[in-house]
Amino acid sequence: MLHFSDGFVLNVGREDWQRQRCADCFAASKRLPESTNFKFFFSFDMTSIPGGSADDIWLFREYISANHKSPRIFRHPRTNGVVVSTFSGENNTFGRGSMENGWAYVKAELNKIVPIYFIPSFFINPSRYHGISAMDGAFNWNGGWPIQLNTGTPRNQVENAALDSDQSHLQNLSGGRTFMAAVSPWFFTWIYRGDDWLYARRWEQLISMRNNIDIAQIISWNGKHVPPSLLYQNYSDECLLDYGESHYIGPIKGAQPNSQAWVNGYPHEAWLPLTQYYAKAFQTGTYPTITKDRVFMWARPHPKEATAGDSVPRPDNWQLTDDTAWVVVFATAPARISVYTNENSADKKNYEIKAGVSKLSFPLRADEGMKASLIRDNKTVVVCNPMAYRFESRPGVYNFNAYVAISP
Repeated sequence: MLHFSDGFVLNVGREDWQRQRCADCFAASKRLPESTNFKFFFSFDMTSIPGGSADDIWLFREYISANHKSPRIFRHPRTNGVVVSTFSGENNTFGRGSMENGWAYVKAELNKIVPIYFIPSFFINPSRYHGISAMDGAFNWNGGWPIQLNTGTPRNQVENAALDSDQSHLQNLSGGRTFMAAVSPWFFTWIYRGDDWLYARRWEQLISMRNNIDIAQIISWNGKHVPPSLLYQNYSDECLLDYGESHYIGPIKGAQPNSQAWVNGYPHEAWLPLTQYYAKAFQTGTYPTITKDRVFMWARPHPKEATAGDSVPRPDNWQLTDDTAWVVVFATAPARISVYTNENSADKKNYEIKAGVSKLSFPLRADEGMKASLIRDNKTVVVCNPMAYRFESRPGVYNFNAYVAISP
């Protein structure tokens, strides 16, 4: 399922075990054919890694020294520099008095090992980019969600909310600096509204802007402590996972960061074929021909106002999300789509759709499921009917994750 990707970004913190997991990634990549252009680069989590003194650079040195000679390390296609990124870092000075001087020091020291191409995600006003000499580009980590929303936002700004934060970054990246954009299907540690087919809408936006975007990062692949990110090339594009934040698109495997109550039983792998379609369009500038009828569908586990006997409260901004099933249809030819919560629902909806991609939705009903049928020439062609899904009126825990399904 990863043939749509150009690689993984390995997001690392201070814990020792993470170095071994990264080594495992490089070791596993040796089994790939040499002709497979699959790469890695490191993103350093500066909410975990200390950066107050000059000595705090040791972790950077260890990762870069151990891996920069690998043929699988991702090098910037224009400069051949080893690409390095961060999550945060705007408060780290490395004993040099300022963030600007601190990261100049880090880059200079790493350049002694191998030339570095630095694309951090600093949570600062992009107007400051001009004064940060170490930056070869910027990653707008927050750009994948409408983070501007809150419970006081007018409803007409909540639905199909604007995803427009990239512009301020682009306006402040001059001199050939790289821009890395984010795309993500969901988020519920607190609610970044993932409704309104967010994943599909954001991909379509990035594809329309692809002449201005060098790298797209999918947040995320597995959501584990060391989430890998997938790279695609415009020259490149990536994806990373976080089970606890619910934006994983890969399989639920391995240890979780105490997120089992929200994650287990809520698969997201159905987003992978959707990712493949949009990623190919981002890479090439042309949407692939749809050769198979498919229905994708996702929804939350329970009504947002349902009460659970849970010591963990609802996430902040839970009011922003809707009790709605979101549907994306790939149709090889015109067809009719029927959507409903059970076979006998009086609220069954029918839509006439054209060939191509259609985005539909329908309201959920407590203690019922979700189902969609694609009908052509009076024959049912495909059905998406996740039997394990039920919109629970009495949930055991507050869970604002998504159940994601796809037709066979």
